[in-house]
Amino acid sequence: MRKDEEFSEWYNSVIDRAELSDKRYPIKGMNVWRPYGWAIMKLIDQAIREEFDSTGHGEVNFPVLIPETEFQKEAEHVKGFEGDVFWVTRGGLNELDVKLVLRPTSETAMYPMFKLWIRSHADLPLKVYQIGPVFRYETKMTRTFMRVREIHFFEAHTAHATFEDAEQQIREDLQMNERIMRLLALPYLISRRPDWDKFPGAHYSLGTDTLLPSGRAAQVATFHHYRDNFAKVYDVTFETETGEHRFVHQTTDGMSERLLGALISIHGDEKGLVLPPAAAPVQAVVVPILEKGRQEEMLLEAQRLFLELRDRMRVKLDDRDIRPGEKYYEWEARGVPLRVELGPRDLAKHVVTAVRRDTGEKRELPREGLPDRLRSVLDLMQIAMWDRAEKILKDNTFTITSLGDARDGFNRMGWCGKESCGKAIAEKTGMNVLGTPFYPEPFEGTCIISGEPTKQVVYAAKAY
Repeated sequence: MRKDEEFSEWYNSVIDRAELSDKRYPIKGMNVWRPYGWAIMKLIDQAIREEFDSTGHGEVNFPVLIPETEFQKEAEHVKGFEGDVFWVTRGGLNELDVKLVLRPTSETAMYPMFKLWIRSHADLPLKVYQIGPVFRYETKMTRTFMRVREIHFFEAHTAHATFEDAEQQIREDLQMNERIMRLLALPYLISRRPDWDKFPGAHYSLGTDTLLPSGRAAQVATFHHYRDNFAKVYDVTFETETGEHRFVHQTTDGMSERLLGALISIHGDEKGLVLPPAAAPVQAVVVPILEKGRQEEMLLEAQRLFLELRDRMRVKLDDRDIRPGEKYYEWEARGVPLRVELGPRDLAKHVVTAVRRDTGEKRELPREGLPDRLRSVLDLMQIAMWDRAEKILKDNTFTITSLGDARDGFNRMGWCGKESCGKAIAEKTGMNVLGTPFYPEPFEGTCIISGEPTKQVVYAAKAY
């Protein structure tokens, strides 16, 4: 099945062949993670944990249920989520006095606790994160990893003494985002969301969007500066060094399993999944090519090769008694970056045949120093996969002067900044207005709607 002809069917086929997830669970949009899919997600989680642990965040684990009384406190937040939440109304056979919300996100769960934890300036900054499920009653068509009702979710929440300290936290988040996206080989655009599309209750929101092969944008990370909006609602204050009481300033940073969905979409091909080495549970698979009468010798040598490699990479020995072609098909479908073949000819020449999953390139490599050579190949693959995806993103980013020129991809155009003009772009094109670039881009032109002179650009795209 060709990716460029029927993307949706191709996407589902890749997930099924690689055995990442099973959507046949009897609740729509609540899918079962299969072992290989969960192994990839755990590597992504590990990369996120390492980033946030290294920057002074502590991992927490909050309950998934939020009392309606706490959830309802922030009116704008509630308005943004009211159609998306699951309600728990009974405990056993008894009607609950206070209804409970299955958390769609954790502000209203965490901030009553922040009020108890934060007393003085010495308690700041408070930086925590958690990785767990959130629940949203998605009524549109669901798609594995991209649009589901139970979402594997990462969220970091911080509290600071000043607006400027919170602003600095956003900058730190963006640096971590860059490193995580590099590991996943997901090039992206950072935009400041328009005010009508910011996170409910936020002062401003930033979004990380990557571009899928279908020409649609996929939001894969968000960053929100709340100023003291939530602190005022939940009375989260601290005592300054001079004895004054002030509200804290807060931020959040969020990512989800959609990272995996984007990775599959951008890098996969007709053979199946293609994993960047950093996100691959198996980075190299050793496949012995057995010759009649020499099976034991070949398996022993393959075992020796496996032991040589395992200190430098995540490696698996496939010594099953099935044809090599079946093994190739399976490991290609699972996106394993390197296949290392060892046959009688290889053994005689004291080499292996290494096959790259991303390009299909085959090379004979000497056994001497092989672990380091293969490690270098994996590192080069990581860079090459980013470069290929970045070129596709750049080649599908278009600066337009007329809405009639809009096409699939990122559309860049002049905007006067007025909400009416921004909403007109969306209405006339059916695209989402992603926002203005966070990192300023030089521009001299006119608003694509009003014709007023402007130095500001806005990006728009069809989006998931």
